[in-house]
Amino acid sequence: MNKALIILSLFMCIKLSAQSEIESLTIFDKHNEVRIGVIKILAGPIFEGTYEYVKNRNVGYGASLLVNFNSENDYFENLSVTPFFRMYFDRDEQYAAKGFFVESFLSFYSGDDNYDYSGNNTNASYFDTAFGFSLGQKWVNSAGFIFEIKLGGGRNLLGNAPEGGVLKGDFSIGYRF
Repeated sequence: MNKALIILSLFMCIKLSAQSEIESLTIFDKHNEVRIGVIKILAGPIFEGTYEYVKNRNVGYGASLLVNFNSENDYFENLSVTPFFRMYFDRDEQYAAKGFFVESFLSFYSGDDNYDYSGNNTNASYFDTAFGFSLGQKWVNSAGFIFEIKLGGGRNLLGNAPEGGVLKGDFSIGYRF
């Protein structure tokens, strides 16, 4: 009976200590973020999801995935994968990786070029790569919710797309975990 009581109390202590460690995670200890682009999803059926790993309070890196569910709209990307690297410049040390940021990105995207320069319907598809920079602002609250706005542009490297470059930007909401 004593052995069973000792083992039971030991398991309860382990469970209680593990529970307190999980609840003690602060925004400083959370390094993963997911975000969804709000303007693109409301303006047209274009989904843009982003994952970012926060390395420290000044650096983050990740990737965005864009899927255009209506290829007949005038948006230039049908599918895009965009890895990025960010530097944050906020002096407030309360939360890591927030405030003003500069981002460099490399976008791999495909799209449809429905018209040539003379106005004829071609229905040609293309793949291109663009390198560029973005500026933005990120707000993070103590519960981990994120609001972000960014705007940037890049230049095409392969020259396959009808445009000479890309514009990147959106208002995003997300969560840090």
